[in-house]
Amino acid sequence: MNIILLGPPGAGKGTQAKMLIDEYQIPQISTGDILRAAVKEGTPLGKEAKSYMDKGELVPDSVVIGIVEERIQESDCAKGYMLDGFPRTVPQAEALDEMLSKLSAQIDHVVSIEVANEELIKRLTGRRTCRECGAGYHVMFDPPKAEGVCDKCGGELYQRDDDNEETVSSRLNVYEAQTLPLIDYYKVKGKIRPIDGVGEIKEIFGRITTVLS
Repeated sequence: MNIILLGPPGAGKGTQAKMLIDEYQIPQISTGDILRAAVKEGTPLGKEAKSYMDKGELVPDSVVIGIVEERIQESDCAKGYMLDGFPRTVPQAEALDEMLSKLSAQIDHVVSIEVANEELIKRLTGRRTCRECGAGYHVMFDPPKAEGVCDKCGGELYQRDDDNEETVSSRLNVYEAQTLPLIDYYKVKGKIRPIDGVGEIKEIFGRITTVLS
């Protein structure tokens, strides 16, 4: 079973990804990870990717697709895999489909974890981090015993710059602009599986596995 996992920042995609990997015994393929691995191993495509990265440029889709193609032909992908962070755009999705059809393969399900923006903003702006030990808290879901003070070391808790409301809203807008066309692309193909991302973690996981089975 070949899956693409979509979800905006704060939707709990990382948590669900870990549970899906355990449940289905398939690897999670993150393009960032496999790009770094190809560069480290010095494969021909890795060297090509490095030449762009060294110049601070984006690695072209054709190179990323080549690296994904190499990765999905490894033995641990025999039962399937889960793509995370790729494709991000319709041209990437088209290139992925073209590459998979050469391998007589296809994407079976595109799981889209959906959460309203107001809820995502609440989740993301509520995060707090300890300046001393780096422990993480959340003002709503996992508050410290005393407001603004770390339970573990007594250090001061602060809100990271990228967790303020303005930055969070901007990140969500970028996600929507990039991903909504992708959702439409897979909807036409009958592959999109929308999942309500609000509720207990196990409850959301149950919704995903019901759809996949």
